[in-house]
Amino acid sequence: MRAILRALVLLVICSQAWALGLADLTDKDASGGLKEALVQGASKAVGQLGTDGGFMNNPKVKIGLPDSLAPVEGVLRTMGRGKDLDALVANMNKAAEEAVPQAKALLVDAVKKMSVDDAKKILSGGDDAGTQYFKEKTASQLTESFLPKVRETTGKLALAEQYNKLAGKAGQFGLAKGDDLKIENYVTRKALDGLYLMIADEERAIRKDPIGAAGSLAKKAFGALGQ
Repeated sequence: MRAILRALVLLVICSQAWALGLADLTDKDASGGLKEALVQGASKAVGQLGTDGGFMNNPKVKIGLPDSLAPVEGVLRTMGRGKDLDALVANMNKAAEEAVPQAKALLVDAVKKMSVDDAKKILSGGDDAGTQYFKEKTASQLTESFLPKVRETTGKLALAEQYNKLAGKAGQFGLAKGDDLKIENYVTRKALDGLYLMIADEERAIRKDPIGAAGSLAKKAFGALGQ
């Protein structure tokens, strides 16, 4: 009986230790905890996408041809060009996969520059508040960083130029526009979409299970949100 009582007391003490409200966290705890969690989530997302098949084998982020080229794709496949189109899709996903590892340094730098106010707003924000912070602070830089690598990889496939020609014709009829008109721009945008999507998944997982977060400060900061 005494053993049971000791266990219950220990459980109460542990629960009270984690039962901090966000207002009770020190600035250092709030900022440090969030930074731990964001670095963890970003690093994991980059690691997953930057490996062999990271995009191609993940239905959530796999890059296909733009919807605007669907009619053209159908015609080409009926003409026996299906293998070429499949090779183009594989090449686009490979380009994204090879570009993504460059993101880690920029994402970590964005975390280092985060203010205490930014940290508290993210902690009390929505499930993807941290991801939205990443988008705001890194999207432009990552686009510039990804483009040369994506251009290099897609340029190795002759059909990539054919893509640009087809997209250009579709653009003349208003069927394609913006990033869809150039394969390197399209792949770069989709690579970033996939990266932020995976970071958001990691952020939601940490918010849902703060005890599973990597560092003690992250556990403390996100654990306070449940109070």
